[in-house]
Amino acid sequence: MISSVTISEIVRVGIADKNPLVRAGLKHLLSEDPRFEPVFGCASGDEFLEAATRLPIDVGVCGWVMMPGEGNGKYVLDQLAGHDGAPRIIIYTGEEGEALAAQVMAHGGAAYVYKSEPMPRFLDTIAAVAAGQMVFPYLDVRRIHDNPLTGLTRRELEVLSALANGRANKQIAKEQEVSLNTVKFHIKNLYSKLSVHNRAQAVALYLKS
Repeated sequence: MISSVTISEIVRVGIADKNPLVRAGLKHLLSEDPRFEPVFGCASGDEFLEAATRLPIDVGVCGWVMMPGEGNGKYVLDQLAGHDGAPRIIIYTGEEGEALAAQVMAHGGAAYVYKSEPMPRFLDTIAAVAAGQMVFPYLDVRRIHDNPLTGLTRRELEVLSALANGRANKQIAKEQEVSLNTVKFHIKNLYSKLSVHNRAQAVALYLKS
């Protein structure tokens, strides 16, 4: 349930999605709503971050999966973390699941919205985020606190997600631009925190959570 909010100023919105039709559709919808001003649309996280430095925005709507090697939604959240005045980010994705929603929250996202959501609800989410609210309607906060994954650091969660996607240690090291020993260190730590003994057990727990 999104709380009713009142916006005193027009909300400037930036969009990042790999699908040009999605970008065009969102820009059109935003331009038709007097609460919002669509400022830019781009295909990758890198482009989004570059555009946001030139064209200040209040809220960013980003896909979770974008152009390969050019920054995804998680990359955008991590790059903006800790920056004063950074736009609040809504992850707009076709991927459903509490595990991904929890990951978005852990990386500092302000909202998580499925692409199947009715457009009025999506637009209300942007307004709510602009007003300072967090919007995770399908996430049971009680389950988050009971979820063993919440004890992992951001980097450990990234490594575990990569393991679940079938990545080998060397691939993870290359993708995250860290040493192989660093990856092994994170894996050892997350095994300990999750009380598991191997990759299969860790991935099974990740998928279950």
